[in-house]
Amino acid sequence: MDSRAAAWFARRTTRWQDFSAAWLLARKAQLGASVSVVIPARNEERTIAGMVGTLRRALMVEIPLVDELVVMDSDSADATAEVAARSGAVVHRARQVAPDLGTCAGKGEALWKSLLVTRGDLLVFVDADLTEWGPHFVTGLLGPLLARPQVRLVKGFYQRALAGPDGTPSADGGRVTELVARPLLSLWWPELAGVIQPLAGEWAARRDLMESLPIPVGYGVELAVLLDTAARFGLEAVAQVDLGRRGHRHQPCADLAVMAAELLLVAERRRGGRAAQAGEARLQQFVPAGASLRHRSRPVPVRERPPVRSLAVERPQGATR
Repeated sequence: MDSRAAAWFARRTTRWQDFSAAWLLARKAQLGASVSVVIPARNEERTIAGMVGTLRRALMVEIPLVDELVVMDSDSADATAEVAARSGAVVHRARQVAPDLGTCAGKGEALWKSLLVTRGDLLVFVDADLTEWGPHFVTGLLGPLLARPQVRLVKGFYQRALAGPDGTPSADGGRVTELVARPLLSLWWPELAGVIQPLAGEWAARRDLMESLPIPVGYGVELAVLLDTAARFGLEAVAQVDLGRRGHRHQPCADLAVMAAELLLVAERRRGGRAAQAGEARLQQFVPAGASLRHRSRPVPVRERPPVRSLAVERPQGATR
């Protein structure tokens, strides 16, 4: 490991158990901060009720730590939005937020749009497809932001408890991390090689940071935010927290390949390469079709949304301008 990465790892890695609920509440009150939890979701009706219900009960009713629990529905074809609303979340359909700004499909788009409808000074993002997790994901991620003013971005990491296609446990998780993200960081940004799971969907950030960054509309959002935060504010602005174990659904390799292509575009753009001017990209794949192979061409999201701070848009009362 790069010596700077090793030093960063030693100073900036904590465990979720390091932050008690009582301390978090007291520190939040002392700082006068507010907290929004954002769950981007697409076709997650099977898991969203449990997530929303658990977080609302544990961190809004029993412990008043979270001020706002928002589900950003990203073009779901199932009842994700309805189930989330019945479970107690504030639900926004990403496509209907600021329609004058247009719409894109993708996780990053949902997170970018969430900045227009939330109020919290501190934002915690949690994926919607989790099968093994707990409210400590949120408390653990908030800890470093409340403890150290210089920290702007907190990444979660965990042992993966991934469910395979047949529902049985599988250790084959983090394939895009190991095959794409980690090599990119090790070769081009070695100072960030100590970030254990750079693509983790569980992370937290200060609103003023998120509103200052361009946001890729697809799955490149996590890598882009990490790279941009470190480039602008240095390694001291990034921290990570051990969240224990995390379980989620297994995705086919063909779908992960699109994610990998997005990460390569994000990395190339931040190195000043041709991707900075690319208007469209496509991934060429060959998939089984009986006894032969069929060619398939799939679009790779290229667009990045501009910093919210640069937009003249109406936002909820209390949101940072």
